[in-house]
Parts: sequence; C-alpha cells; structure tokens
Amino acid sequence: MCGIIGYSGSFCAQKILLDGLEQLEYRGYDSAGVALLDDQGELFLQKKAGRVSVLRKACEAAPVKSRCGIGHTRWATHGGVTDANAHPHSCGQVTLIHNGIIENYHEITAAFGFQDRLHSETDTEVAACLLDHLYRGNPFETLKKAVDILVGSYAFCILFKDRPGQIFCIRNVSPLVAAQGEAGSFVASDLTALIAHSRSYFVVPEKTVMTLSADRITLLDLNGQTMEPECLTVDWNVESAQKGGYPHFMIKEINEQPQAMENTVRPRLFNGLPDFREEGVEDSLFLDCETITIVACGTAMYAGMVGKAIIEQILHIPVAVHIASEFRYDTPLINEKTLTIVISQSGETIDTLAALRLAKECGSRTLAIVNVKGSTIARESDYVLYTHAGPEIAVASTKAYIVQLAVLYLLTGRIALLRGIFTEKQAKEFMDTLLSASSSIAQVIQKDEAIKKAVKAVKHSDHAFFIGRGLDYAFSLEGALKLKEISYIHAEAYAAGELKHGTIALIEKNTPVIALATQEKIFAKTISNIREVRARGASVILIVKENAQVDPDVYDIRIDLPVRQDEFAVFTAAATLQLLAYYTSDAKGLNVDKPRNLAKSVTVE
Repeated sequence: MCGIIGYSGSFCAQKILLDGLEQLEYRGYDSAGVALLDDQGELFLQKKAGRVSVLRKACEAAPVKSRCGIGHTRWATHGGVTDANAHPHSCGQVTLIHNGIIENYHEITAAFGFQDRLHSETDTEVAACLLDHLYRGNPFETLKKAVDILVGSYAFCILFKDRPGQIFCIRNVSPLVAAQGEAGSFVASDLTALIAHSRSYFVVPEKTVMTLSADRITLLDLNGQTMEPECLTVDWNVESAQKGGYPHFMIKEINEQPQAMENTVRPRLFNGLPDFREEGVEDSLFLDCETITIVACGTAMYAGMVGKAIIEQILHIPVAVHIASEFRYDTPLINEKTLTIVISQSGETIDTLAALRLAKECGSRTLAIVNVKGSTIARESDYVLYTHAGPEIAVASTKAYIVQLAVLYLLTGRIALLRGIFTEKQAKEFMDTLLSASSSIAQVIQKDEAIKKAVKAVKHSDHAFFIGRGLDYAFSLEGALKLKEISYIHAEAYAAGELKHGTIALIEKNTPVIALATQEKIFAKTISNIREVRARGASVILIVKENAQVDPDVYDIRIDLPVRQDEFAVFTAAATLQLLAYYTSDAKGLNVDKPRNLAKSVTVE
C-alpha cells in the first residue's frame, strides 16, 4: 500500500521524485524518503516520518544535483512510524524501496547473520542486506538469486552504487508501472505519478528484471530473454488527478459520479440494449452458469451485496458474496457451473487476486470489474469489464462504488435479456432508468441542505446506526463504512427487521439512526421499525423518496430523494450517504482525503 516512484533522465531527479510522491501520498503517508545517485556514484539519502511536505522541506534545505533516483511514501506494516523505518533502505552497495511484505525476513536474518547490520524494524532492510550480500557486480544475477530466497509480495526499485544512472526493478504480486517520456524513464506504483510525463505506459510483468536508464527501458525474464512490454494508453489527463478548485478530492469525486456513470454505461448500449461482445465477453458466460459468486473487499464487497440483491430479485440465480480475505480460507462451493465476479477498483487488491486464482483452480469462469487497465486482476481474469471512473484519489471510495454498481446493473440487464426474463422492450426500459440515475445523482448533489442539517445530529456522537430492509439494508452497509472510515464515528448497519433481536438494546436518547425507506413493498414495515427506535429516544434521520407520505413525528430530519423505481434508489441513496460522511468529517476538521491508518489500495495481506 506504499507509493513508489523512480526516475532516470536529463532533469532534476529530486524535484521529479518529490512531485511524484505528492501525487502518490494517498497510497501511504506515514513517512517518505528519496535516494539520489549522482554521476560519480555518490548516494544522497533523505527520509522523514510524516507527510511528503516534511520531506520536501528537508530536501529543499539540502538540494542535490542528480538525474537518477527513487522515492517512496510508506504505510507502516513492519515497525512503527520513524525516520529509521522510512524508505529507502541502504546496505553496502544497495539502496532500495519496497511495496509488499517479505514473509520470511526473520528466517533470512538468521540464516545470513544480518542481526548486527540492521538499523530499522522493517522487512525491507533485510531485503536490502540480502541483495548486498548476493551482489557480485551483476544486478540481474543478484535479483535472480534473490527471487529464489524471498517469500512474499514485493515491488522493488533498486540503486546499485556502481551503476549510476540506472534503476533496477522486479516485482511479485505488488504492482509497478513504467513509462518512457521525453524527460527520461519512469517507474511507479500508480499511474497518477506518471501521467504528467507520459500518456503511454506498461505494467511491469511479474518476476521480470527491468532496467531504467535515461534513454531506454529494458526487460529480461529470469532466463535472460528480452521481453517486449505491452503498451497501454491512459484515457484520462493530469487535470483529472487534481482537485480542480474543490476543497477535497472526495467532494470532487462525488461530483464526478454522474459523468462516471455515463462513461461506464453508455458505451455498453447498442440500440438501447446492454451488450459486452465488443469487449470479448461471450454470452455463454451468462447462459451456462447456474450460480454466481461475487468476491471483493470493503466498498467493492458492499457493491457486491447490492448486486446480489438485484440479481436474485430479477434473475432468480443464487448469488453468494464473499469477503476476499476469507474466501480462500473457507471451502468455496464453486465449480465449472459458477460464474465468479471479482470486483476491485485498483485491480491489484491482493486478497481479491488470491481469491480469483483459487476460483480458476476450482474450474470457475471469472469476470473482473476493475478500473485500471492492464492491472493484475484484469490480466488474470477470463474476462474483464472496465469501470470508466478515471482516477480516484480520496481514500474513501465514492465514484468507484457507483460505477461498480452500474456494471452489476448492466450485467443484470444483459443476463435477463439472454435468458428471456426481459423482453427487448423491458431491457431498454431497464437501461433507460439506469442512465437516468446519473441525473438523479446530480440532483442530490445540488440539493444538499438537508444533508448538511443532518450533520449537526451526527458529528458529536460516538455511535451511529443505519437501518433498512431489502435493498435499503444492502446499501446502508456502504453508508456505515463511509461514515466510520472518514469521521471516526463508530457506525454499523442493521437489517431493520432484526432490531428486536438484540440491536435495539444499543439505542439511547439522541443516538443518531440513519433510516432508509425507499422500497415500496416493505415501506410500511420499515416505518414501523423506525417508530421502534424513535420511541426509545433515537434521533432519526429519515431518507425517503420525495413523494413518500410519512408522519412528521417519525423523524427529526427528513432527506428526500428523487422518485425512481425501487431498484434504482441505491444510486441516489449512495450519493446522499457519501455526502453525509463527507460533511461530517469536514465539520470535525479531519483530513477527509487521508483518514488515519488507511491507504487507498490494499496490496499487502
């Protein structure tokens, strides 16, 4: 979950690295550091606990003339947040940065007697010591030997002191992308650090030694054979990764949701009908499956929960939703008649990747829903559908969730059409309603007065509860996650019908309860449940369609949503809950985009 950047070229490496680290800070921000190697092989190392701004200040006080270097933002896994534990780590001839976890670093330390050489608590420094121990002047042979010893996930960028102007890279699972631009050669953990320098990039293949020089990038497999990378083109520009006048990335990305939905849905409609054949997704994938398994983490998993509710309601196909980190440790009931859908914004989520591989071993056909072209999950799935959300910088996911939902609705429409559940007319109406949801989201964003009023009832509380039934419950799970991760208020979602089975014991006077009642067939039941918490002193924030008839004594604050069919209320409700979390965090003076202890992309277990 750390940020990596490396540069070799004709410009000032220190500036390029610092600018790149600022773009990557959302991936890790406990500490940051840079290592610069000048033309004479002299190494300059600067690293600091804290934000990239702290590192920049230190670097500007001691500028270095160098055209080659590596930089890193850390999200602590091994060892606390200290200058010593910050990357890069240096040992003898070797200086490196690392994303991932070396699982056998204790064994390596003992086997090679590194105990007295270590100055940090990190697994990364052990890797640096190992590479220095193996180094005999040939970086390729050194890395080839190291791969046989190291156990775990890693993306390394390495400087060898006797190789000025060159950066050597190798990865296993953890992501790296590279690009050649007019200014030189670049490597990074994320496209956001490269986009200012090149629109063309490639994903570094696993267990391949990549060498960056000022004028070229070379790839060798572990047999020493030259490899040609598969070049891709970024479909968004550098401005997309900037705040664009908004106070935070999160509110910018909430405002981008209507366009992101349009970009994701409209290209998949042909004569008004959903169709994925131009993307190579065969109809047999949907006709042959008897069950569907959805695997994801966090927000993506909650999108899967909504997908399960919609698919089972419309298609009557059994759907199981699994937390990716638990999937491979359970006994997944999947086989060749199972369609496994894996959902990941980055396409690099390590638990989801492991689950994907297990599903394939079990004979299941796999379909990935991801946002990043060429990502590992996209490449390893049998089929892939990209969500065209553009970059999402805020740690709390918003537009990625919305477009993941949109793809699940597209899939539902396609399968219903193929299986004769929908006529063409019904499928077109379903798609028209899906498209119109984007304008409904825009309405919610523009009319946020009631949401801001609700913040006053929530921001001083230690606990908040979300309740709903059916689809309302499915998307209230994501609402609770949003509130807890950026406002640090303990928030949980409960099926409203379960209140009397224990949960209602938690309700005290003025406890905020965010109640969703958007589903007509269970509306009366939900209102009855809301009365139960209201009678016990809860402060009720009611979210309903604007035409709903509800006695004012049921709620303290009412938030109205545009009227849409029940199945599509998720889109406007999601935007409402995102805004509630955003304004609450902002009102508390917290760092909305970079909540404590969290990073954007989880690439370590």
